Amino acid sequence: MKKTLVISVAAALLASGFVSAPAAAQSRSDQSEARKEMRAGNILRSHEIERRVLPTMRNSEYLGFAYDSTALAYRLKFIRDGRVTFVDVDARTGRILRRSR
Repeated sequence: MKKTLVISVAAALLASGFVSAPAAAQSRSDQSEARKEMRAGNILRSHEIERRVLPTMRNSEYLGFAYDSTALAYRLKFIRDGRVTFVDVDARTGRILRRSR
């Protein structure tokens, strides 16, 4: 069921032009890589990263995250007062690398 939903969402995003085919393929590839690295114990689970970062972003709405397998980092996205903030986190240690607006 989940796999079908992910494929359906990706197809809808591609059809709308919201996301390009290479970006969608990269996203699937990074998700697979994240699962593989988590199972091997090389990176922290996304829930652990969220548990550490969300309390530091009070009064901001959490929009979700993406995993970058090349950088071995999670990018969490927040919005507050119409401004988007990205928090980049080292997937191995959970250390915040950067906040950008």
